[in-house]
Amino acid sequence: MEQATAPKTGHPKGLYFLFFTEMWERFSYYGMRAIFILFMTKVLLMKDNEASEIYGSYTGLVYLTPLLGGYLCDKYLGNRRSIIIGGLLMALGQFLMFLSASVGAEGGVSIMWAALTAIIIGNGFFKPNISTMVGQLYPAGDRRIDSAFTIFYMGINLGAFFSPLVCSSMDYKWGFMAACIGMLASLLFFIVFQKKYLISEEGKEIGLPVKNWISKTYL
Repeated sequence: MEQATAPKTGHPKGLYFLFFTEMWERFSYYGMRAIFILFMTKVLLMKDNEASEIYGSYTGLVYLTPLLGGYLCDKYLGNRRSIIIGGLLMALGQFLMFLSASVGAEGGVSIMWAALTAIIIGNGFFKPNISTMVGQLYPAGDRRIDSAFTIFYMGINLGAFFSPLVCSSMDYKWGFMAACIGMLASLLFFIVFQKKYLISEEGKEIGLPVKNWISKTYL
C-alpha cells in the first residue's frame, strides 16, 4: 500500500511577498486618512461639516470602486497589471495631496479633488486583486488558505497601525509625502519581484492577463 502524503504545513514565499506589498499600501492609505480631515480644516480652511462630508464620500467610494476594478481584472487585465495600474494611480494621488498641502487654501482644493479621484480609482484596481492572489497560491481545497489570509491581514493591520503614528507626527505636506513613499515602496517591490514569487505550488504563474483578450488586442 502507498503511504498517504502528509499535508503541507508551511506557506509559499509568495504569501510573504503579498504580505509586504499590502502592508506598505495600507501604510499609504491609512496614513493619508489619519490627517485628512485636519488637513482640510486647518490648511484648506474648510468648515467641519464640509470636511466630514468629503471624508465620508471619499471612504465610501473607496469601497465601491473595487467592484469595477475586479471586473476589469477578471475580464481583461489580470491581477498583476491591475495592481500596477492601481499602485501608480494611488502614488500619484498621494503626491498630489503633497502638492495640495504645499499650495494651501488658494489652489489647493482643486489639486485635492484630483488627488482623491486618483486614489479612489487606484484603490479599485489594487485592493481586490492583491487579496485574490493569496488564494491562487494554493491548490483548491488546501487547508492552509485560512491561516494564509490570517497572515496576510496581519500585514494590513501592521501598516494601518504604524502609518498614523508616522504621518501625523509630521507637517501635513510631509505626512502626505510619507504616504506617497509608502505606496511607491509597495509598487516597486511588487514590480521587481512579481515574477519570482507569484507562482503557485503547481509551478504556474498567477495573476496574468486574460489570454483571449491579449490575442485579440496584440496579435
